[in-house]
Amino acid sequence: MSARILVLGAGKSATVLIQYLQKKAVENGWHIVLADGNKELAESKWDNAINGHAVGFDIENENLRNDFIIDADVVVSMLPAFLHILVAKDCVSLNKPLFTASYVDENMKALETEIKSKNLLFLCEMGLDPGIDHMSAMELIHRIQNKGGVITGFKSHCGGLIAPENDNNPWHYKISWNPRNIILAGKAGAIYLEAGKTKEQTYEQLFHNGPTIQVPSIGQLSYYPNRNSLSYIDTYTLNGVTDFVRTTLRNTAFCSGWDAIIQLGLTSEDIIQLKENETVNGWFKAHLNTQLLQDVYTAMLQDKNLKEQLLFIGLEDATIIPPNFNNNASILQWLLEAKWKLSKDDKDMVVMMHEITYILENKTHSIQSSLVLKGVNDEQTAMATTVGLPLAMGVCAYLKGEITLTGLHIPIHPSIYTPILKSLAQEGICFTETEL
Repeated sequence: MSARILVLGAGKSATVLIQYLQKKAVENGWHIVLADGNKELAESKWDNAINGHAVGFDIENENLRNDFIIDADVVVSMLPAFLHILVAKDCVSLNKPLFTASYVDENMKALETEIKSKNLLFLCEMGLDPGIDHMSAMELIHRIQNKGGVITGFKSHCGGLIAPENDNNPWHYKISWNPRNIILAGKAGAIYLEAGKTKEQTYEQLFHNGPTIQVPSIGQLSYYPNRNSLSYIDTYTLNGVTDFVRTTLRNTAFCSGWDAIIQLGLTSEDIIQLKENETVNGWFKAHLNTQLLQDVYTAMLQDKNLKEQLLFIGLEDATIIPPNFNNNASILQWLLEAKWKLSKDDKDMVVMMHEITYILENKTHSIQSSLVLKGVNDEQTAMATTVGLPLAMGVCAYLKGEITLTGLHIPIHPSIYTPILKSLAQEGICFTETEL
């Protein structure tokens, strides 16, 4: 009997995953059920392909969810992160393997013993970041270690950007993934290792005069550290390194502008009360007055670039704010989704680079490994490609018997990353290495 794949979630990041699985389902005689809370969205993404069908149902309906999961041989969750645990618990109770691109959180870790005892495979962090970053880093780390090298420093950078040919706004940025995550980025601050010492940065410090790197074929980009990098030192078997950090890449102008956004308190999630038919300009002026930030904003407008950025996102527009917004962060997200929207033929761009220093035969070596990938259009984005393809490839490798591990895993084991990196290279997603 052919394998049955259940894909939960048909959002923006699922587009390329769906297309890849559709092709492989035909080649291997598999059957796919694509489910989403929005039936019309699921049907449009399925696009009348053979070897499967699309359905719509409330993912939070436990009975319906169980009905679909029990019929599946493997479950793929492209749902919002907070819904993964519902699916994960069902998969454990119904003895079904689960694949997802999201982080292993505490809820998922709590299921680890039961997952292992049932000989199930739960493979998480199979997207871009996390995902391709893990796989490409571990392949390089293992290669260096296998020839006797001792790694002393590790930096991993990744960012979803706009391709240079479509870079036509003062922020040098357009949205190619979950806009909510863009608003929340950096709020937890960051912890990392530098020159043997633990460094911490607050949210207010992250985007201020950040460091830069030179990426081959791209040029200079700025970066800011991600959350707690230290937790990955053990994961990457790099105990003893003096430098370790995982970061997000952005255009330097973006970081300056976002630093201003933070200073102005526009990412605050504190509840506010808007007047009826309040305009953006009215809300913004009231906010500045209430928080005593008028002088700060006036000073920012003296900087030509900052002024262009802040006015571009519409802070002084007379547009009426929809009545359902009750905090600054949600209003800002609404503004940015309109101003930073990809046009139909826009190409986004994913950039990743690892920087590793190591000692081999008493000599210090440095290596850079970089990936640059552009999207096709606003649907087939580089982001959707690099999030969806490794996850889809992981499912295929599992169904073909190439991945035989059980338990709760992320893709740091050679038996996982070797077939996936090979498949990615066949799709033109490969890294360029430079010895410095």
